[in-house]
Amino acid sequence: MNLIPLPATVEMFPGLTTLLGPVQDVHDPAFGPEDYRLTLRDGTAVVESSSPAGAFYARQTLGQLADEYGTELPQCQIRDSPRFSWRGVMLDCSRNYFSTEFLLHFLDLMALHKLNRFHWHLTDDQAWRLEIPGMPEVTRAGSHRLDLRIEGPPEPAFEGTYSPADVRRVVEHAASLHITVVPEIETPGHVRALLASHPELSCRGKPVEVAPTYGVHEDVLCAGNDAVFSSLGKVYDHVAALFPGPWVHAGGDECPKVRWKECPRCKKRRADEGLADEEALQGWFMKRVARMLADRGKIMVGWDEILEGGCSPDSVIMSWRGMEGGATAAKAGHSVVMAPQTEGCYLDHKAEDSPRSAGRLGIATLETGYAFNPLPPNLTNAQSARILGAQANLWTEAVYWGDHVEFMAFPRLCALAETFWTPLERKDLGGFRQRLAVHRKRLDARDVAYNPRGFGVS
Repeated sequence: MNLIPLPATVEMFPGLTTLLGPVQDVHDPAFGPEDYRLTLRDGTAVVESSSPAGAFYARQTLGQLADEYGTELPQCQIRDSPRFSWRGVMLDCSRNYFSTEFLLHFLDLMALHKLNRFHWHLTDDQAWRLEIPGMPEVTRAGSHRLDLRIEGPPEPAFEGTYSPADVRRVVEHAASLHITVVPEIETPGHVRALLASHPELSCRGKPVEVAPTYGVHEDVLCAGNDAVFSSLGKVYDHVAALFPGPWVHAGGDECPKVRWKECPRCKKRRADEGLADEEALQGWFMKRVARMLADRGKIMVGWDEILEGGCSPDSVIMSWRGMEGGATAAKAGHSVVMAPQTEGCYLDHKAEDSPRSAGRLGIATLETGYAFNPLPPNLTNAQSARILGAQANLWTEAVYWGDHVEFMAFPRLCALAETFWTPLERKDLGGFRQRLAVHRKRLDARDVAYNPRGFGVS
C-alpha cells in the first residue's frame, strides 16, 4: 500500500476484502487525541480512536486505500499516531489574494495529508485583507495597490478582502477537517497597508501608500502612541470573535527601528518604562500585545525575532531564520513551531536549480524537506517536548493564482507532511518516492496543478 504520510505500523493479513457495511467506530480512551487503529478484515472496517480527530484521520487513510485499490481493499491493521501535534501550512494572502473557494479546496488538500494548522497571513505592507466592522477604511485603503514588480507603467494588483462571512466559511470548513485556523495580524512592522488609512499610528504621522514593492519598510507602528493599542484592540476584538482557535499570530518580524530612534513619543516610552534600547522597546510592545490577546482568550504566536527584546513566557515562537531560534526558545521555556527557511520549509523558494523552476530567493528541494528533523539536537527531554511541531510557509510575492500555489506546494508539501507526521525511524526517501508515484494519481483526481518535475517528469 502506498500511503502518504506513512503510518506508524502496518500489519498485513492474507487476501482482499470488500466492505459490506459502514465503518464501525469504537471509542477507546487509551488512544491519544489524534491516534487511531484501522482494521480491514472479512468485509468490515473498524476504527478505534479516542476522539473525532483520530477517527477522521483513519477515514483519510481509508480514502487513500480506496483511491489505490478500488472496492477490493487489502486486509490489514494500521496503527497510527502523529509525531507532532502542530503540522502546519502558512499561506500568504496579503501579497496576493486567493478566493475563499480556493482556500476551501486548499484545506481539503491539507486534510488529505493530515495537516492540521492553517496559518492565514492576512495583513502586511502590501495589503490588509480582513474586513473589520466599524473600520471600513482599513480595507478600503489597504486592500489594493499598484504593482511595480514588472517593467513599464504600474499596473493595479489584484484586489480582494475577506468578509466575516468568508472567514466563517473557511473556519467552519477547516473545523470539519480538524484543522485549526491561525490568523496573522502583523505588528509592529509590515504595516504599511494599515498606515495607508491610519497614518496617525506611525511615528511621523504622514500619509503613506500601500507598499507597491516588496521588502522591509521603515514606517512601522509607533510604540509611544497609545492610540496604536486602542486600534489593535478593536482589531483583536473582531479576530477573537471570528477565530475560535487558541492562537493568534502577531508577527513581530523584520521591524526596522529607524523611526523609533527619531520619534519623541518612542523615546519617552523608553524612558518611562526604563528600557535600554529599541530592541527592548519592541519586547515591551510585543508583551503588551500578548497581554491584549490573553485578555481575549488567545495565545500569541510570533516570529523568532520577538526573542531578541524579550517576550511573554506564554508566547509561542515560530522559528523561521533557522533552527537556532527555536532551540533557544525551547531552552527558555517557550512552546515552539519550527518553520526554518534553511530546511526546505519555504515553498516560495525554487524547487530546484533550474531556469524552469519558478520561485524566489533560495532553493528548497523535496529531498531537503524530507530530510528535515524538526527536533534540534542537544535538547533535554523536557525541552524537546516544547517543540509542538513544524510548518511549511508559502509567501506569495511571486505567486499570483491558486494553481500557482499548488505548483509551488506539491509535491514538496507531501514530503513535509510525512516529516511532520511519521516517526523518524519509519522515514525512507526511496520508499517515499515509490509511494509518491502512486500518490500523484490522487492529486490528479483532485485536479491539483502540481509541479511535474517533482515527480521526475519533464
